[in-house]
Amino acid sequence: MEVEQLLSLSGSALAQAVSSLLETPGLYVFSDILELPNVRELENGPHAPVYQLLNLFAYGTYCDYKERAASLPELTPAQRNKLRHLSIISLASNLKCLPYSLLLQQLDLKNVRELEDLLIEAVYCDIIQGKLDQRNQQVEVDCSVGRDLGPNELPNIINTLQEWCAGCEAVLCGIEEQVSRANQYRESQLKVKVQVETEVSNLQKTLKASAASPSSGPAPAGAASNQDADQPAEPRDPASSQEPRQPGKKSSKAARQRQDLVQVQLRTRGQRH
Repeated sequence: MEVEQLLSLSGSALAQAVSSLLETPGLYVFSDILELPNVRELENGPHAPVYQLLNLFAYGTYCDYKERAASLPELTPAQRNKLRHLSIISLASNLKCLPYSLLLQQLDLKNVRELEDLLIEAVYCDIIQGKLDQRNQQVEVDCSVGRDLGPNELPNIINTLQEWCAGCEAVLCGIEEQVSRANQYRESQLKVKVQVETEVSNLQKTLKASAASPSSGPAPAGAASNQDADQPAEPRDPASSQEPRQPGKKSSKAARQRQDLVQVQLRTRGQRH
């Protein structure tokens, strides 16, 4: 049923339409219906129990219905099944592992077989995602759909969001501080790098200048001749200045001839004796 159709109804017809909506498959959010002006008029009229039941489907659980069953309309099987689904969603929002014992108590079921059939149906309806742990007698919930937010839940949500915002601001301040420290460290390292490069360049220039300086190498020939020209010449010994003559070819030939003559004389003497 569309919202426009509900707006055109009133009284018993509206109460009957609201009861039918509680059985509609896939409908798990009812706050929009509660906000309709003609639906709000049911709160104080003869159909107030229907309005209270709608309010219970929006914010309550099956345990709440059991406590107030005397003042509320009797549930149809489809309505009871959906209210149990809504109760599972509420429990899953607080616990990720739901024990069978808790579910049996909260849903007013008699045995585990009925509970597991209800859980499998909830999974197929895509209102929860998880798996049944039959060994440990629990259901592990990965995620679930949301329900209507009650008026009493808004302050808690606001506080949670404010704490989350404060945490985000603290994280941002910490990140900015770390970025500032990193930039300062980078600038200091750049200064050190420039200083080291300058010192290395100066050292290289000094080494090149030292290698090219005249004092470090042998004196030029011109400087030595100038120094000798300034000092008076010392007398030289004629005998010491004359070097021994090397025997020439003629002297060597004469010596060989003398040796040959001596040998001839020795042989002649030997023949005489």
